[in-house]
Amino acid sequence: MADQKAPPYTLPAHPNAPDYELDDFLELTEPAQYKALFEETRTEIVSLLLERAATTSELAETLGKPKGTIGHHLKVLADAGLVKVVRTKRVRALEAKYYGRTARAFLFHRVGEASSVPQQILASAAEEIAAADPKREIVANRRYVRIPDDRAEEWAVRIQNELVEFATESRGGDTTYAMVVALYPTNRPALPPPEEDE
Repeated sequence: MADQKAPPYTLPAHPNAPDYELDDFLELTEPAQYKALFEETRTEIVSLLLERAATTSELAETLGKPKGTIGHHLKVLADAGLVKVVRTKRVRALEAKYYGRTARAFLFHRVGEASSVPQQILASAAEEIAAADPKREIVANRRYVRIPDDRAEEWAVRIQNELVEFATESRGGDTTYAMVVALYPTNRPALPPPEEDE
């Protein structure tokens, strides 16, 4: 992937997670990669693998799904080059395979399978927020600002950098937190120019 354009996003110099070697970025270029990644269970799998490498059994237990189902999804992800076996460990007579991602961040364009990803992410986040304990910290807000397209692009890069940094936080504590941010164009009207003083 050395010939691909460097993404505008940055990663911390010494990321804290996960516990295996992987590339910083992988640009999705094949339809099979899009189809593999943008399925709910597979998205959850690659998200969990940002924490550490895991076996099929560990992923199945965490996601509450049969091992056979998780094994199928891992095969689809592996065939698409999104996950791989990063180490093995002998457990009694069996060899346990630990899967990891091939990159910390997957870069993609909103086409085909990914065309509605932002809407799906925000809908899922809204469901999680609605189900969250109201006594716990929830930070959410929204602002409308009329800005030029090039400034919106700069803000998009800044937002992505914050998300990438958040994703590499050291794991600890008892609660898994989610960060969701969005920058999107709206049909909200702008105020007319101010009237000049007569």
